[in-house]
Amino acid sequence: MLPAHLRVLYLHGFASSPESRKARFFSERLRQHGFTVDTPDLAEGNFSQLTITGQLKVVEQALNGQSGILIGSSLGGYLAALYAARHAQVERLILLAPAFRFHKLWMQRLTREQLSYWKGSGTIPVFHYGAGRELPLDYRFMDDAASYEPMPSFPQPTLIFHGTGDDVVPLESSTEFARMHDNVRLIPLPSGHELTDVLEEIWRESESFVLGPFSNSG
Repeated sequence: MLPAHLRVLYLHGFASSPESRKARFFSERLRQHGFTVDTPDLAEGNFSQLTITGQLKVVEQALNGQSGILIGSSLGGYLAALYAARHAQVERLILLAPAFRFHKLWMQRLTREQLSYWKGSGTIPVFHYGAGRELPLDYRFMDDAASYEPMPSFPQPTLIFHGTGDDVVPLESSTEFARMHDNVRLIPLPSGHELTDVLEEIWRESESFVLGPFSNSG
């Protein structure tokens, strides 16, 4: 039986929103099983001032000390891992192409000239999929991200789904993470970074995972 207090938080990816296709998919399926599902806006309506620290505070406020399951996509998956490493009341996690080594990914993606321009000007334009247009992003985003561990370690049971054709976050990062953690099961899927074409396969594995026995913690 599910604990009455158990909640699920779906953490959307970078430059995405609570209205993303995956957020809506998981919310609908989980509510059919009686879960309370929240999909907070991790940017709190202010994408320009986005930071890892600010997003973790949103997660903390949403859970409000309660037990819960975290589901995170890309940057949201990395946030879920960071949060679980710091909060034992997280019961389990489902990570979709989690962006481990997040700061390094950005450093590799941008040229030296782009980084220099961003730091000098203070902001760069980033296409925001939720807003459907470019929005400015402050360089504090990079400075803040550099302060967090690239591959957070946590003990909670975890499923990771990662596309074998992911050209944004390499499958190898999840493979290495799963190899280092006995509590993690990695399921590679024939898909890209978005994983929207394999949602039914993801749900088949996730359903029994989230409905399994729960501890009596927090």
